[in-house]
Amino acid sequence: MKKITLFCLLMFTCFTANVFGQARSELNFGLIGANYEIPVHKDITIAPGASTNFDINWLTFSVKANYYFDNLIGLTDESWDVYGGAGAGYAIYNGNNDNKDNGFDIGLHVGGRWFWNEKWGIYLELGGGNTQGATGGVGLTVKL
Repeated sequence: MKKITLFCLLMFTCFTANVFGQARSELNFGLIGANYEIPVHKDITIAPGASTNFDINWLTFSVKANYYFDNLIGLTDESWDVYGGAGAGYAIYNGNNDNKDNGFDIGLHVGGRWFWNEKWGIYLELGGGNTQGATGGVGLTVKL
């Protein structure tokens, strides 16, 4: 029951985040987490998010900062994005192993995104760090 409650909290957090949206905001979601990108500059976003692991033993709240290299490298095709950044997060352990502690972590990540139409795309992200959701993933992006 504890795992179901945590999963519901995760989904609620992710899908209510769009209340704070701005122009060209994007919601990214994969199998075990989601984040909401808020633009702060034409090339920079801040992305609060939440994630878990496949066993739903961990609940992680994180914030990422992404820099989009599209303008820097002259990428004019608007269906592609290339980005990198850093993030920080706090993980809460909710499993049965008493040897696990909650923790704070930081990490770096790189990623790319391809939009197959005006609204929907797919992303691939690789990175390092345990609790900030930057260990990588594949998921969908929707422009809001």
